[in-house]
Amino acid sequence: MKTGLSTDHMNSRLQASGLRGGTSMALAAMCCVQLGLAASIGLTDQIGAAGVAWLRLFWAGLILIAITRPWRTAFKRSTLLTCVLLGIATAGMTIMFMAAVTRLPLGTASALEFLGPLSVATALGRGRARLWALVAAAGVLALTEPWHGTTDPVGVLLALGAAACWAGYIVLTQRAGDEVTGLHALGVSMPVAAIAATVTVGPFAIGHLDWQDLIISLGLALLLPLIPFSLELLALRRLTSAAFGTLMSLEPAIALIIGTIILGQSPRTSALIGIVLVVAAGIGAARTGRRPEGPGITSSDPREQEQEQAPIQPGPG
Repeated sequence: MKTGLSTDHMNSRLQASGLRGGTSMALAAMCCVQLGLAASIGLTDQIGAAGVAWLRLFWAGLILIAITRPWRTAFKRSTLLTCVLLGIATAGMTIMFMAAVTRLPLGTASALEFLGPLSVATALGRGRARLWALVAAAGVLALTEPWHGTTDPVGVLLALGAAACWAGYIVLTQRAGDEVTGLHALGVSMPVAAIAATVTVGPFAIGHLDWQDLIISLGLALLLPLIPFSLELLALRRLTSAAFGTLMSLEPAIALIIGTIILGQSPRTSALIGIVLVVAAGIGAARTGRRPEGPGITSSDPREQEQEQAPIQPGPG
């Protein structure tokens, strides 16, 4: 009897430890993302927002090729096509969001971009889950204040474009994740993103580069997306998807804090209300969202089924 009690106590302590560790990793990943974005803004004066995004993707693609060696993995044609589309979505999301944060406060841009995964979670939700879309819509109105006309409309469109790419990224990531494991999908998608950015942005930015910019951008690539992605993978091994999705919903609030402290951005009261509404909608959708069942998705193990909930997922930034 004592042995059983001690075993249960040990298991409870291990679960609590895993929860604390996973929470810490998820929060650290979000801080890295927002710190990386804040640090990137300083480089935009020299090579532009698109140039910064291109260099981050370029270095991340090279590093992941060296780590994953994708040519050693046998991909089906459909899987390879999914990874290529995933790379294009990654490039679009990264370039447009980087351009958005040069026109909008970091917290506002992050909240608008978060509408992408929130939309996916809401669309796949059931019953009351879809009502969170109304909360998110109210948050967007408070963030942008269209009745005043003071918010940069181009910045809003760029952030919403990044949100649409993030939504596509989530759907494609889930599809690729059902067919390949580990970093193999990212080993193809990130180099594709680097190539797409090089073709579309590289010719306009390369003439403004110097060696210092290359070194700084390498550090930024580590800060965003490589270190956050690694931390998020480790966190997902310790947390349920619902818990992870709830934590990820806090990212607009973290962006607001970092934008205030590091960039000196003072949010309006309406923007604060808008961010709170978007965060609340994200938490609600994460707690009620569920992936649809399909081949290779269902499991007889309830704990594994729990891990498939809440499609709110991290993006590469």
